[in-house]
Formats: sequence, structure tokens, C-alpha cells
Amino acid sequence: MKKMLLVLLVLSMSSAALAKDLQWKKFNDGLAEAKRTGKKVLVDVYTDWCKWCKEMDKKTYPDKTISAYLQKHYVIIKLNAEGNEQINYQGQLISPQEFAQGMGVDGYPATVFLQSDGKPITLLPGYSTPDQFIHVLSYIGENHYLKKKFPDYLSEKGVK
Repeated sequence: MKKMLLVLLVLSMSSAALAKDLQWKKFNDGLAEAKRTGKKVLVDVYTDWCKWCKEMDKKTYPDKTISAYLQKHYVIIKLNAEGNEQINYQGQLISPQEFAQGMGVDGYPATVFLQSDGKPITLLPGYSTPDQFIHVLSYIGENHYLKKKFPDYLSEKGVK
């Protein structure tokens, strides 16, 4: 009985650790990795004061389905829109705020999706629950966005 409890405890700790051990990259490092691996890029654009950004960090990204999908299909970048560092995007040194504005971000959180070469795919504004977010991740991660509109994709999956 004790052995079984220990195994269950270790298994639950492992899945929790997997969910929380996302490998967030700095912007320049993440883009370099995406070019090297061919993975798409997810940029989590946030601010320190944003309540819903903290909710995404607390509830959405740690979800085991979300974190496993991200690890397999994306290079993930955290970008503080109010940060001071300079980032290199498309051969130009710009501020995180300039990047965010250029991508159409007008509120936080915002999720920017990029191709592995850094070209923009789309922007997802606002907070998403894990149940909502997984559909966006798979729509983009599996290239469905190249063939059909998102509502059609959801309809084919039986999602309302």
C-alpha cells in the first residue's frame, strides 16, 4: 500500500512538473531556435501589472495538455511589453513595445504567433482558458490555418 501511494505521488509530481516546466525563451534566443528547429513561435506578450496575464500563467500555460502541446510544436517566448531590452526582429533593433504595437497588440495578455522564420501568422488578444486555447494552438501548430478559417476548423472538430 505504501509503495502504491509513493508511485502515485511520484506520478502526480511528474505530470505537475511537466506542466510547469515550460522552456520560455528570451525573444532573440527563441527566434534563433525556431529558425534552427522549424517550429512555430508563440510570443506571450504581457505586462507585470496585468491581472489576466497572471491568470494565463497560473491556469492556462500550466495545464498539462497545453504545456505538452507547446513543448512539442512551438518555441515559446515571454515578452514584457514594457521591458527595456532591445530585441532583434526582421533585422531591426526595436523595443518590446514597438514589437507589440507592430503586431497590433492593444491590450494584455496578447499571444502573437509567428512562423519559424519570424513572419507573423496572427494575434490572439486577451485571456484564453485551456479548453479554448488548445484549439487555437492546434489550428496554428498543425497548419490548418493555411487551409481553412478558424470557425470551419472548430465546426469540423465538433466544437461550439
